[in-house]
Amino acid sequence: MKPNPSLSSADFYDHQAIRDQFPTLKQTIGDHPLCYLDTAATSQKPQAVIDAMTEYYQLNNANVHRAAHQLSTRATQQYEAVRQQVAHFIHAKHQQEVIFTHGTTESINMVAYGLTAQVQPNDLILIDTAAHHANIVPWQELAKRTGAIIKPIPLTADAQLDINAYEQLLQAKPKLIALCHVSNALGTVNPIIDLIAMAKNAGALTLVDGAQAVAHLEIDVQQMDCDFYVFSGHKMYGPTGVGILYGRFEQLNILTPMLTGGEMIKTVSFDRTEYGELPNRLEAGTPAIAEVIGLGAAITFLQGLPREQIKAHEQQLMRYLQQQLLNLGDITLYGVSNDNSQSNIGSVAFNVANEHHQDVGILLDQQAVAIRCGHHCAMPLMSQLKLSGCCRASVGIYTNKHDIDQFIHALNTVKELLL
Repeated sequence: MKPNPSLSSADFYDHQAIRDQFPTLKQTIGDHPLCYLDTAATSQKPQAVIDAMTEYYQLNNANVHRAAHQLSTRATQQYEAVRQQVAHFIHAKHQQEVIFTHGTTESINMVAYGLTAQVQPNDLILIDTAAHHANIVPWQELAKRTGAIIKPIPLTADAQLDINAYEQLLQAKPKLIALCHVSNALGTVNPIIDLIAMAKNAGALTLVDGAQAVAHLEIDVQQMDCDFYVFSGHKMYGPTGVGILYGRFEQLNILTPMLTGGEMIKTVSFDRTEYGELPNRLEAGTPAIAEVIGLGAAITFLQGLPREQIKAHEQQLMRYLQQQLLNLGDITLYGVSNDNSQSNIGSVAFNVANEHHQDVGILLDQQAVAIRCGHHCAMPLMSQLKLSGCCRASVGIYTNKHDIDQFIHALNTVKELLL
């Protein structure tokens, strides 16, 4: 595996040292260099992640746990080392509180299914109106199974979570509250620590979708005081097909396993089965071993970078991106005020006049600019905004000012063509 090169302040602001680690960004599409502004959908992967997964398949390819041979021993050591690494990365109290899943969606489904026996008819479940479908549909299915009631937490006119409405809903003593840390569609940031504290005072369990936050913010689940926190590897420069379910030990331990079979058992007979201890009881079957190892490499990569400088760099890029969009004219931004006063992370949502978002995206792609167009798996939010969909440009640690300038130039060409 290639070492992750250390980056000095000068290297980072020059930005070439960090971009050079992402092979996908070096390609040209047609006559244009690739301008990748779709990181919120999936981030590109540094060479260190690709190398870590390749090394596993070349040298250590074996199933984890229980086998007596050396390949399995090495694979198991790598696999379990990543669990400890994740626990440290998100400041979990115990490594047994880290469950490997296939992504944020599976993590939420595991909690929603696992709580079935604990939810009664007419129990109230509150859901952030700006939530991704993955943090809506599993709770609707839970409500179907149990007779629970789903209520959305309203948003303000500028697409922020309505704190006054939230306080009113808490008076009904909800059983569970499902929140997003950062909106995947708009990049708006919830005051998650305050929201969880209010939920705790009302006696509610809390689950936080951190898929859009984990690559941009320092995550401390103990400080946050949430019951569950979920995220995906592919949003944080790791591979697809791997995610994390963090939960307080006592809450994870009473979840009914969604998947059963091998790996998660203690004893099996035709009379009865006894489940194993955490984390095994929630990790049935052969896991995504290479992907977990790749996630570990992504964390190592991130921890080797100057996080505060990266955060400042991304904030500067976001302000520049928003201002350049406003300067174009005929652009509507969503979830951010015209004076740029609201805090957004990672993503900017917009539309060009009354033009269809898909047309804008296709024309940008012809100039090698990759953005996301559609409802962004947030149809209730789009309904609130009275939109069928919108465009979304999103940045990562590899994004630089040239990317923004190339995007704005291409968008201006699109605007001249359509308007």
